[in-house]
Amino acid sequence: MSIVINGNGTVTGLAVGGLPDGIVDSGTLATNSVDSVELIDGAVDDSHMASIKGRKNLIINGAMQVAQRGTSSTSTGYQTVDRWNAGNNVSTTKSQVAITSGDAFDAGFRHALKLENTGAISDTAAHYVSCFYRIEAQDLAKSGWNYKSASSYITISFWVKSSVAGTYNVNPQTQDGTRKVYPQTFSLSADTWTKVEKSFSGHSSITFDNDTGRGMELHISPFYGTNFTDSGVSTSAWSDYGSATRFPDYVQNWGASTGATWEITGVQVELGSTATDFEHRSYGEELALCQRYYQRFVSDASYTAFGVVRAADSTNCKGVLTYRTTMRASPTFAQSNTGFNIGPQYTVTSIGTTYAGKDCAWVDLTSSGASLTAGQAVVWNANNNAAAYVELNSEL
Repeated sequence: MSIVINGNGTVTGLAVGGLPDGIVDSGTLATNSVDSVELIDGAVDDSHMASIKGRKNLIINGAMQVAQRGTSSTSTGYQTVDRWNAGNNVSTTKSQVAITSGDAFDAGFRHALKLENTGAISDTAAHYVSCFYRIEAQDLAKSGWNYKSASSYITISFWVKSSVAGTYNVNPQTQDGTRKVYPQTFSLSADTWTKVEKSFSGHSSITFDNDTGRGMELHISPFYGTNFTDSGVSTSAWSDYGSATRFPDYVQNWGASTGATWEITGVQVELGSTATDFEHRSYGEELALCQRYYQRFVSDASYTAFGVVRAADSTNCKGVLTYRTTMRASPTFAQSNTGFNIGPQYTVTSIGTTYAGKDCAWVDLTSSGASLTAGQAVVWNANNNAAAYVELNSEL
């Protein structure tokens, strides 16, 4: 018997009423039951093959589920939703917000990254509000994308909503070798969730190193002034990066409207020329992937143990903080410097690190007024203080 899967999705060669007896046994085709399976051109294209190979989305936290640092900030950089960076010189609040209705909600998304303009500007040329994501170079180098070939593609898709209708830009920017940009435009109606899908071909001059550095910045931003844009920028091909030619000119001025909002979720970068359904992951899996780049140890306002340390003398202790997962690179170490004790009663007055590697950090704790014995093991803890934290940062 021969089974033919046609390009239009129909199947021929099966008996009416389903498979004959004996062909399927516990989910396995019986030996010699099917002589051949023939795929007609178009039955399975490259984008659908990519979707069945396993994890396909190169973006971590594309559904904006994880926000270890907090849910709202007015600062620039990595501040709220994990892995998502924001730069601006316009007063802007960044938030992780809930999605409760609309097409993005119907597609399974419950969180978005929201930017809100809190200070309208009149001189727009030098101003910008950016939203971008950095992809590790090795993830692109080993993605299966033949990025040197103009006939090989990656596809970027996302859900986005703006309170200001107009034409916006998505712009991947390569980081290794000669930097390249390939902006493409998309249109939005005011306050309406829109699904955007854009494909990008390879180019002979693109380079991605097989390392843990920056391979690509994916910019999906609400506003850039004319100091950063040019009306002659191509939107149909790769070109060399220039600080003043990153995007085509923005037609509308999002930055001029106090209270203007911008929300994004469901970001996916995948192999192939066609966008496929978003790869939804559990919160736990997404959190673990985010912790390769950032980890935050916090108190829950009760007795929270951070580890066991040993006294070097009467007031100083040394110990190891073991990370939850191996980090991308040796992280920077920061802490609240308040809210910690060693033992049940001695207040920690300072925390430092002798070494912070990709798997653990050596910590030095000082407690004025302590009465410890050298070699004594004590617990480093936060006792009923929700403000106590330690953070490790190895973001790109």
